Amino acid sequence: MNRYRMNRGRLVSLTLVLLSIVGVGDTKAQYTRADSLYGALSPERLAFDVTFYHLNVRVDPEQRTVAGTNKMAFIVMQATQRIQIELFANMDIASIIDDNGRNLTFVREYNTVFIDFPQRLVPGTHQELTISYSGAPQVAKRPPWDGGLVWAKDAQGDPWVCVTSQGTGASLWWPNKDHPLDEPDSMRISITVPPGLMNISNGQFLGKTTLPDKWTTYNYAINYPINNYNVTLNIGKFAHFRDDYLSTSGDTLALDYYVMPENLELAKEQFAQTRPILASFESWFGPYPFPRDGFKLIESPHNGMEHQSAIAYGNGYANGYRGNASSAVGLAFDFIIVHEAAHEWWGNNIGHADIADMWIHESFGAYAEGLFVESQFGYEQAMTYLNGKRQDVRFNKPIVGVHGVHQPGSGDMYPKGALALNTLRHVIDDDQLWKDILQGLQTDFRLRQVSYNDVVNYISQRSGIDLGPFFEQYFKHTHLPTLQAFIEVKNNKLTLAYRWQADVVDFEMPVRVTTAPNVYSTLMATTKWQKVELNLPSAESFQVDTTHFYFKLQRKTFYRLDLLERLQRK
Repeated sequence: MNRYRMNRGRLVSLTLVLLSIVGVGDTKAQYTRADSLYGALSPERLAFDVTFYHLNVRVDPEQRTVAGTNKMAFIVMQATQRIQIELFANMDIASIIDDNGRNLTFVREYNTVFIDFPQRLVPGTHQELTISYSGAPQVAKRPPWDGGLVWAKDAQGDPWVCVTSQGTGASLWWPNKDHPLDEPDSMRISITVPPGLMNISNGQFLGKTTLPDKWTTYNYAINYPINNYNVTLNIGKFAHFRDDYLSTSGDTLALDYYVMPENLELAKEQFAQTRPILASFESWFGPYPFPRDGFKLIESPHNGMEHQSAIAYGNGYANGYRGNASSAVGLAFDFIIVHEAAHEWWGNNIGHADIADMWIHESFGAYAEGLFVESQFGYEQAMTYLNGKRQDVRFNKPIVGVHGVHQPGSGDMYPKGALALNTLRHVIDDDQLWKDILQGLQTDFRLRQVSYNDVVNYISQRSGIDLGPFFEQYFKHTHLPTLQAFIEVKNNKLTLAYRWQADVVDFEMPVRVTTAPNVYSTLMATTKWQKVELNLPSAESFQVDTTHFYFKLQRKTFYRLDLLERLQRK
C-alpha cells in the first residue's frame, strides 16, 4: 500500500503506551529510582483518579515560606491500601487526614509520599484527604526555565512573588498527584498574603477576605481540568484594567490584565494585541477553551509562562522576544502573548500524558506563532517567520523524551518541531484538511491528555496518510532526513537520481523540484534510488523547494561522455 494513498477509515481507539522506560531514537541514558518514582504510572498512582483540589496556603514573602493545606478528593479506580502523591523532600508534612478524621500514616522516599489507609479502598468509592504542610520551596534560579518560587521586588521595593514549575513539577511547592495524566476536574485556590498585597491566580475570582491579623485571602475557582504545573500564584501590588473579546459565536470573553502600576499605559497599548491573537487562534483551532475562567495576562518578573487562564507576562512591553526576532516580521508582534496564548489550546486544552511528550505543547505552540503571522501578515510572511527558526535548531537529541522517568526531549521541540509541522502541512497539501485536523484535535481530545501515538494516529487517519515514519524521523531522531539529489549530465541531457537518506528505513516524503523551467513537480522520494529526466537548460537551473519542506539537501552534479564521443576523442 502506498503510504501516501492510505484509505481513510473510522478512527480506532488510541492506546496510551506510557510505562516503557526505554531510550528513544538516539537517546541513551541511565535513570534512577527517583526518576522512576516521579515519572512512571505505578500501581499506587493508577489506583485513584483525582477529581478536585482545594489549595489553601499562606505565603510569607519575608520568610520565603508557604504553609497551609491541600484538600484532595478522588475516586478509587482499583482496590488498594496505599496511594502515591508527591511533595518535594525539603517541604514538611504535618499530617494527612482522611474524611473520617483519621490521621493516616505515610512514608516518604525522595519527592514521593506513599499514604497508607487502615483498610483496603473499594473501587468506585469517593475519598477525601487533607494534607497539612509547610516549608521554604526551592527558589527558581533562572525562571521560567528553572522551577521554583520567584521572590522578587518591584520598582518600589515591595514583594513581587510568582512561581514556575513546568518540567520541575508542581510538587515543588504544593502536595498533589504530580503526573500529567491525572488532572483534577476542577479546583479552588485560596492564597493568603500580607497586608497591602494582592494575589492573582487561575480561574474565576470569588472574592477576598481580610483576616483578623490584616492578612488577606484571595479565592479563585477553576471550572475546568488543569495540569498541576499550570496552577499559579502572583503576589504583588498590581494595577488592573479590563477588556472584552467577542468570539465568532457571539460570546464575550473577559480579558483581565494585571500589571505594575508604572507600566499601566504601556500595557494598555501592548495588550491591545490580545484580541487579534485570540481571533487568529479561534479561526485556526476553534473557540477559546476556558470561557468561564476568563483570560488574564499578569506581569511577572520572568519572561512568561502559559498558566491556564492566568498567563505570566514578562516581555518588557516589547515586540519580538524582548525586542529580538529571527526574522523581520517577528518584530511586528509580542512573542510572549502569541506563544503563551497558543498554549491555551496546545498544552492546556490538549495536554501530554507524559512529560516525554512535552513536544505536543511546545511544537504545536511554536508552530501556532507562524499561523498567527499568516492570519495577520499573509502566507509568505508566515513561511519567512517559520524558516527563520532554522538558526535556532541545535540537533542535540530527539524531540520526544523518555517515557516513564519524567524526562522531556530536546529544546528543539520549539524550532525544529514547528518546522516539522509546517513540513507536514505541505506533505498533506490540502490547507482546508490541515485546518480541519488542527480543529479536530482540539475537539476530539478536548480537556484530555494525549500521547505521541494518539497524535500520530489521529493525523494519519484524518489525512489518509501513514505518517508514522514521518513523525519517527523528525521527532524521535536527532537529525533531519537528507535528500540526495544527484544530476547526471550526458549528451546535454539531464537525469536526476534521488532518494532519502534517513534513520527510519521506510521513510518517504514528497519533495518539490524543478523538472522544467519555472515548473515545480512533486516527486515521491523514498530511501531507494529513483530517476527522472529533467527538461532544464543546465544543472545549475535545477531547484529544490526547501521553503515549505524542512530537510537537509545533498546535491551533486556529474558530467559524463557517451561511448561515441569517447571514441572520437581517442
